[in-house]
Amino acid sequence: MTTLSNWTGILLAAGRGRRFDPLGHEDKLLQILPGGASVACQSAANLRAVTSQMSVVVRADNTRLLQVLHQAAYPTLRCQNADEGMAASLTAALQSTTASTGWIIALADMPFVQQQTISLVLQALQDGADIVVPVYQGKRGHPVGFSRHHLPELLTLRGDQGARRLLQQYPVCEIAVDDPGILQDIDLPGDLNAYLP
Repeated sequence: MTTLSNWTGILLAAGRGRRFDPLGHEDKLLQILPGGASVACQSAANLRAVTSQMSVVVRADNTRLLQVLHQAAYPTLRCQNADEGMAASLTAALQSTTASTGWIIALADMPFVQQQTISLVLQALQDGADIVVPVYQGKRGHPVGFSRHHLPELLTLRGDQGARRLLQQYPVCEIAVDDPGILQDIDLPGDLNAYLP
């Protein structure tokens, strides 16, 4: 079995969150959840609990978020071209971790994903699946796991679609989970208190 250290968690935290605050004054990833952690730090904690290697991809000019993550000892990667879309952040992280056996790709604005769900995604990858997606009540969610088999194609992604094309093009191992958090992101201020993990 592949050791845990060969698998890398990637937390995408480089978006601008314009729906949360169209004026750009409030960073949704720095908002405090009912449990006391910021959105980004809670998402990072969930991922780090399962993967011993991780990288949080942050917009290079988001100094406040970089500082908060640094203070919490989460490894960060500054993405200079994050405004080109989610794929730019993802490929930046992949390029810096090409020696990994595979990746669990999570979104920083989804802090309610249960650690058990992330563990199940990892287990499916370790058992030989090339693409793994958790499913709650028939709906696919996050995080998504990829083995290095798909690295060449992942590195060619562009724009804001992320890896959606690969999920449509190749066989996907779906893991049924009792975790509504895989579908719950923070888009609006009310989402901060709408769900408790």
